[in-house]
Amino acid sequence: MANFNQFLKQAQSMQKKMQEMQDQMANTEYTGTAGGGLVYIKITGRGVMQEVHIDPSLLKESEKEIVEDLIVAAFNDARRKADEDSQDSMSNAFGSIDLPPGLKLPF
Repeated sequence: MANFNQFLKQAQSMQKKMQEMQDQMANTEYTGTAGGGLVYIKITGRGVMQEVHIDPSLLKESEKEIVEDLIVAAFNDARRKADEDSQDSMSNAFGSIDLPPGLKLPF
C-alpha cells in the first residue's frame, strides 16, 4: 500500500509539473527564419503566429511565390524549435521519476 501511495504522490507531482510546463510553453516565444533572414516569424509555444517580417527587397510581384514559401519555411523553423524545447523540458522534468514497469509517459 505504501508503494501505491508513493506512486499517487508522484503522479500528482507529475501532473503539477506538466501543467506548469504547459503554461510556460504558452508564454514562450520562438522566432523562425528563412531565406538567410529575409523572412522571420514569431510564434508562441502553442503555435500561434504573432508576427511576420518580410524584407522589403522581397516585395515584388514576381517574387510572390518565393515569399510565400519562405513564410511557410520560417513558421516550420519556429514550430520545430518550440517542439524541441517542449520535448527537452518533458525529458528533464520526468526523467528521474520511477514508473511501474510497462507504464510510459505521456499517459
